Amino acid sequence: MARKTRKAKATRTTDLPLATVKKSSDEFNPDYSYVVENLKRIGILAVIFIAGLVVLSFIL
Repeated sequence: MARKTRKAKATRTTDLPLATVKKSSDEFNPDYSYVVENLKRIGILAVIFIAGLVVLSFIL
């Protein structure tokens, strides 16, 4: 069967006037530093819990 192709309704950025094209300084640049801190905390807790389980496996 042949696939049907849809034509895009949105205009291309090359078709837009130069004044509306975004510059690199206006790009979306979120700050995810808190995510790195949370991942470090999760990693530290995981190591502590695994070490605790290893110690408990020798005791019990």
